[in-house]
Amino acid sequence: MTESSAPRRVQTDSSWEESIGFARAVAAGDRVLVAGTMPLVHGVLQGEGDPYEQTLAAFGNALAALREFGLGVESVIRTRMYLTHARDVDAVGRAHKELFDAVRPVATLAVVSGFVDSRVLVEVEVEAYRGALST
Repeated sequence: MTESSAPRRVQTDSSWEESIGFARAVAAGDRVLVAGTMPLVHGVLQGEGDPYEQTLAAFGNALAALREFGLGVESVIRTRMYLTHARDVDAVGRAHKELFDAVRPVATLAVVSGFVDSRVLVEVEVEAYRGALST
């Protein structure tokens, strides 16, 4: 594998990345994958108790990781949203639509039993395609 084709990784200030041993995002070829991302900014929960605000904050963090590769929302081809309560589907969906309506990525939304921080209502993942910029 040449240096230019080797996967490139982005790290953030998340303590989870260091303690578990993962990267926030990895670019491999034309794909960029962003790991499960919570609504934390410098370790501080954003939008406590508000699934809409937490969704915007979590996707904001994921999109910030994409910007490290020179990509934006227009390159997103897949999103995943994990929520702790089915009652939050409308709020999470509204935030997703605001961010991605023009792009229309494939999306998965699943209700899970919880996250490592019980105050977190939403965690998201994003996949992007570099070739989307030229199509």
